[in-house]
Amino acid sequence: MSVLDVGQVRIHSGSADQEAALQEAADILVAAGAVTPAYLDAMRQREQTVSTFMGNGLAIPHGTNEMKDTILDSALSVVRYDGGVDWAGEPVTFVIGIAGKGDAHLEILSQIALLFSEDDEVAKLSAAQTPEELFALLSAVNDQQ
Repeated sequence: MSVLDVGQVRIHSGSADQEAALQEAADILVAAGAVTPAYLDAMRQREQTVSTFMGNGLAIPHGTNEMKDTILDSALSVVRYDGGVDWAGEPVTFVIGIAGKGDAHLEILSQIALLFSEDDEVAKLSAAQTPEELFALLSAVNDQQ
């Protein structure tokens, strides 16, 4: 089962604010059939409790545990904002939305965190010219299921 396909990967040359980035992350997950539209509110609630900024230009917005019923399937959305996003005062380039059915999100989160802990990998992800190239660099997340 794939949590990521190329249609869930986007690259923007400009910037966005945090709300717009959350909206896009949620929209991609809704379009993928992974969550209901209510998942956006779950993502907002999570940010109010604790920021999902992870360092190294990465934020991984995901919903609160109370909103598990808004998750239909496990999936990721990946958006790179080359102009950056101000994520509650932290600079973010990559916004990776996560929906995990059951405990799947923990495995997915650890995969993403591992990838972004390597400066060389982050440099490759930042240098990808197209969504297809970016997807190819991230497609290993599909092997974890």
